Amino acid sequence: MNAPPETTVPSMMKAWVLGDPDDIKLVDKGVPVPGKAEALVRIDAVAICATDLEILTYGTPALIEGGPPFNKNFTPGHEYMGTIAALGPGVDEFSVGDRVTVEIHAGCGQCKRCRMGMYTSCHNYGKNYGDQDKGHRANGFTTNGGFAQYAVNNINTMIKVPDTMSDEEATLVVTAGTSMYGLTELGGLVAGESVVVIGPGPIGLLAVAVAKSLGASPVVLVGTRENRNRIGLELGADITIDARNEDVVARIMDLTGGKGADYVVDCAGSETTVNQAVHMTNRGGKICLAAFPKKPVEFDLGYLAVNNIYLYGIRGEGRSATHRAMAFMAEKRFDATKIHTHTFPMEDLPTALKYARERIDDAIKVVVSMKDSHAAADAASEGAV
Repeated sequence: MNAPPETTVPSMMKAWVLGDPDDIKLVDKGVPVPGKAEALVRIDAVAICATDLEILTYGTPALIEGGPPFNKNFTPGHEYMGTIAALGPGVDEFSVGDRVTVEIHAGCGQCKRCRMGMYTSCHNYGKNYGDQDKGHRANGFTTNGGFAQYAVNNINTMIKVPDTMSDEEATLVVTAGTSMYGLTELGGLVAGESVVVIGPGPIGLLAVAVAKSLGASPVVLVGTRENRNRIGLELGADITIDARNEDVVARIMDLTGGKGADYVVDCAGSETTVNQAVHMTNRGGKICLAAFPKKPVEFDLGYLAVNNIYLYGIRGEGRSATHRAMAFMAEKRFDATKIHTHTFPMEDLPTALKYARERIDDAIKVVVSMKDSHAAADAASEGAV
């Protein structure tokens, strides 16, 4: 459903805002106005990320007005898509009515990292529009996000969605883009090299799909949930390993002729998996930390040094990775919808969060649809005329 004409954008909207930790309320909030190089997106669907759950409970990595996001009228949520409802001054790259999905980060464009193209590591992270006006925007982290009917996005963060792609699938592009960023832009994956993914969560499962689509061989998924390992096979894994029943490192060494994997992507983020990653990586290979432990861990640093193993982390979905993920998904190189398990209406966001947090009914990717909310608002608007 297309957005309403630009002249009929309402002044108020429904939005969820964060109060105290784990206290989120549905309120009436002013619809934001797009500025230069921005567009107003009427949000049609938003997926829940594990980072959203971290923000609700701990605040980090969200940073509002230089501090924790609690009780600051802040709307979380960052994996959303929608329809352009209004354009800021001078914007001609998009049109009202375009369906778009979004990246999270728009860097300030002036710090050292942004000039290198590493805008997800912008030095002005947390210095929002208005208070410090550094031009940085990370929706759902440092600026208001997608658990609302409308949000403002920088034009550099928007990607057009083909008509053949559902709203729910479009919310998954940023997750695939994160996996793409870790494997290609930062990892430099070459076709024919071996990839091991530890942890079959959303990023891990789509890392399997991206790696296979890029020509990695073999692609191995390590997980402890039978159903998720099965989905990994459907997304392109050549082999799955149940970490409960096998010595993971020994099995990887056996599969690679004793050399180890060329790439290991750790999407679990525990001390155990970090050390497994270290010891299953080939000399000169690369380890991507796509998840992070909640506290400091001990790992075999000496093994990394003597074997010339590269260790790097990823933050978000930088450079052109999300655009390329969209191209892969639009061409049906892999079916990201396999990780979408549940959909809830906007008003049931607390239930959706509970399903995502507790993995109820083996929830993987939970999506919140705004369609009913917009329909109700449209009906109310027509009735008031």
